[in-house]
Amino acid sequence: MKRLSFILLSALLTSGVYAQDLKLPALSPTSKLTQEFSTSNIEISYSRPSMRGRKIFGELVAFGNVWRTGANSATKIKFGEDVTVGGQAVKAGEYALYTIPGVAEWEIILNKGVGNWGNAGYDKADDVARFKIAPKALDKNVQTFTINIGHITYSTCNIELMWEKTKIIIPVKANNEERLNASIDKAINNPNIPYFQAANYYFETDQNLDKAIVYVDKALEANPKAFWMWSLKARIAQKMGKKDDAINAANKAMEVAKGSAFEAEYVNNMTKLINSYKKS
Repeated sequence: MKRLSFILLSALLTSGVYAQDLKLPALSPTSKLTQEFSTSNIEISYSRPSMRGRKIFGELVAFGNVWRTGANSATKIKFGEDVTVGGQAVKAGEYALYTIPGVAEWEIILNKGVGNWGNAGYDKADDVARFKIAPKALDKNVQTFTINIGHITYSTCNIELMWEKTKIIIPVKANNEERLNASIDKAINNPNIPYFQAANYYFETDQNLDKAIVYVDKALEANPKAFWMWSLKARIAQKMGKKDDAINAANKAMEVAKGSAFEAEYVNNMTKLINSYKKS
């Protein structure tokens, strides 16, 4: 009897060890997305269910009800700085992302309940932002629920939700223009002056082009063989309507790029810039 009890106890302990070691594929695997944006990051943690032959919106995910926007625990999104999401101000921090799907529009919700398991524990009183987005129809099914961050600029991006044939685009804007301009003005007075970076930022954001052309010239004084800087000068001058300066800088960019691994690329781009004046 004692021997039988010992055998049973051993079997139970052994099965417990095996159970702890057992790893099976998850039907809704977790995913973490980290995207550099503005001067910080956006981080998204969520579980990704798949269609598996099911009808999703209107059946598996009911219209008009709060959805965890994924599977398992609440989908979480963390902003590294103050932003505007869907036109509403949101402080830096981590939030649960909930949605209320509908045929003609979705409600997007950012909520303080980051510790919730799905919808359990959701409280509307904890909402920090709520707005509506019209869904877009996709041509083909997205089999696995996907969150993406795209269309990234210096100050804007889109958070995209895609599943089945539905796509939701959530606009995000970093309130960074005044802060970055102040940072540039401060950095310009430091020993390691970031003239090229400042000129490129002003060019890309279509502001302070008078400063941009001065800064790129100062960068070229220190590095006259930098063909990428000549290319930037040509494009800044083009935006400013300075035809001769743009053409001269474009020709210089091609000349300096000769023999480099990027010669063909810069010759092609600068030739297009010069030819654009011939068409006008």
